[in-house]
Amino acid sequence: MPYVYQDSKPRPAAHPGAARGTHSSGKGYEQLRQECLQRGVLFEDPDFPACNSSLFFSENPPIPFVWKRPGDIVEDPKFILGGATRTDICQGDLGDCWLLAAIASLTLNEKTLARVVPLDQNFGPDYAGIFHFQFWQHNEWLDVVIDDRLPTFKGRLVFLHSAELNEFWSALLEKAYAKLNGSYESLKGGSTIEAMEDFTGGIGEMYDVKAAPDNFYEILEKALKRRSMVGCSIDTSSAAESEARTPFGLVKGHAYSVTGIEEVSYRGHQVQLIRIRNPWGQVEWNGPWSDSSAEWHFVSPSEQRRLSQAARDDGEFWMKFEDFKVHFDKVEICNLTPDALEDSTAHKWEVTIHQGSWVRGATAGGCRNFLETFWTNPQIKLHLTEKDDGQDDCTFIAALMQKDRRKLKKLGAEMLTIGYSIYESPGRDGHLGKDFFRYHPSKARSKTYINLREVSHRFKLPPGDYVLIPTTFEPHQEADFCLRIFSEKKAITEDLDENVAIDLPEPLHPTPGSQETEEEKQFRALFEQISGKDMEISAEELEYVLNAVLKKTKNIKFKNLSLISCRNIISLMDTSGNGKLEFSEFKVFWEKMKKWISIFLQFDFDKSGSMSSYELRGALKSAGYQLNNYLLQLIVLRYSDEQLQIDFDDFLNCLIRLENASRVFQALSAKNNKFINLNIGE
Repeated sequence: MPYVYQDSKPRPAAHPGAARGTHSSGKGYEQLRQECLQRGVLFEDPDFPACNSSLFFSENPPIPFVWKRPGDIVEDPKFILGGATRTDICQGDLGDCWLLAAIASLTLNEKTLARVVPLDQNFGPDYAGIFHFQFWQHNEWLDVVIDDRLPTFKGRLVFLHSAELNEFWSALLEKAYAKLNGSYESLKGGSTIEAMEDFTGGIGEMYDVKAAPDNFYEILEKALKRRSMVGCSIDTSSAAESEARTPFGLVKGHAYSVTGIEEVSYRGHQVQLIRIRNPWGQVEWNGPWSDSSAEWHFVSPSEQRRLSQAARDDGEFWMKFEDFKVHFDKVEICNLTPDALEDSTAHKWEVTIHQGSWVRGATAGGCRNFLETFWTNPQIKLHLTEKDDGQDDCTFIAALMQKDRRKLKKLGAEMLTIGYSIYESPGRDGHLGKDFFRYHPSKARSKTYINLREVSHRFKLPPGDYVLIPTTFEPHQEADFCLRIFSEKKAITEDLDENVAIDLPEPLHPTPGSQETEEEKQFRALFEQISGKDMEISAEELEYVLNAVLKKTKNIKFKNLSLISCRNIISLMDTSGNGKLEFSEFKVFWEKMKKWISIFLQFDFDKSGSMSSYELRGALKSAGYQLNNYLLQLIVLRYSDEQLQIDFDDFLNCLIRLENASRVFQALSAKNNKFINLNIGE
């Protein structure tokens, strides 16, 4: 699976007001809508057609779905009826409870909801069968346009629907999110926090309820007061337990929303309660403080009204916070800013974002367990210069996200296991090498490597310079990633991707005949034998000469040099332009060749006659070429084999190409400098 190099220079956080249109026509929502109104037609989206490919990628629909517009399902369709509320989210026949739990949380914040679901849409006089929604994706807000044809069976919506049969905002939102991710099937299985971040651009953290801090109630209370989105779930011990119901009416492996947290007066003392919602719209907790439990008989009617307590089978229920901690295992909080996570006071957080790629054979080095390749991963330098107010350390959150894995499901992609390590910087610029990581332990790291879309953690470190290494767990795994750094005080980040630089020795001059070494005299005799009196050889003759010499070199396990390599050598060294190599030109090249052989042997660690592509950065640097990740990735794609090995013939071709390119670059630079000097002189 090819991955395009991502420039990982720091970028500012995206603003939702600048959502980018995504329709293949290049037209925005309003332009498309007006065109439909002028033509008197209803919009049909060619990017997400009403066909099976938009539904499933791995199977045929289990039932004959019929795509219908809301007006074909009910007589009086409404976009939103009586306000968008959490009771508008009822799960259908798709395993996307994680998404529905996030949508339920979204309805608790009118401002955030209005950004994701533009409210100036309806089925009124200007209805044109077109709607749009906005989602955050990897530091960019996208405007996703859809038509309103929805999958139905026997006249009813198959997937997400509202409790009110003529309300359609939630079903259309699910369709837009399915389009964003490639299909409805792509939405099967996920983490609530993933959708929460796509709705807010916020930062998420996950809590293990059984190991939560003592002030966990206050953390949740504060998060909900600040309109953070909160989800929870119960772990499963096996796939067979997925969506299994407990004796208390809870569902394992199922995503719930946390919609409220309150203290209530009960028999003379205060009891901490938490309100949970099942996106199914039914199946509720049946223990203490459930809808019809006896505890409510001792709570005043005014208190019940304040808590919106009603005995309805709507999927929402209260439970005692202590019982919540016993029965639930995971809580996910997505904050619109990171303020609500731990601290008691609000801060203005600084945010920087890096986009990057793990490319097999070049920058996909795996975790620290794989020392030989770990150092080749992208490296981000973090400058922490200002302490937190009244503190000795600097607080920041590092969130590493793998991109588009859900969209790539149809190509067989799965979520990779990702994480990161943080090292104290040695105080020098440039990409850190293998030996640094061999002898220096990490200063901090992500809590775990896990196959979630995003891994995030909060750190407190002393002021100083650090290097963050984002990685997959296993080497050779490819993906694009987005790294977000949130810091309480301004932190400066920079990519340690090296600048392109060329540091070659001065060109060699051929030695006079009277000063030739014994080796050169042997070459002269061989030259005369093959070329004749003109002492010039063709590419085919050069191929014979070099392979004859290399075969006699005992410490080299090289395959024969190719004819293409010899033609490239002549193109590099031929100063007369006759397509042949003179003996004087050959003597200069042979000195280069000996140096390149020495470098190759240095990086051919197992003496197999080939080197790992991950060692190419170091080998090229020894030859005088300092390359950035982009050029390195291109060279690896061009010259390495399927086992990520580079033999000497390919290494030689690579160096010849680089030297030719450097000559062109130097010639252009000299020409431009001359031009600049002339202009200055005028």
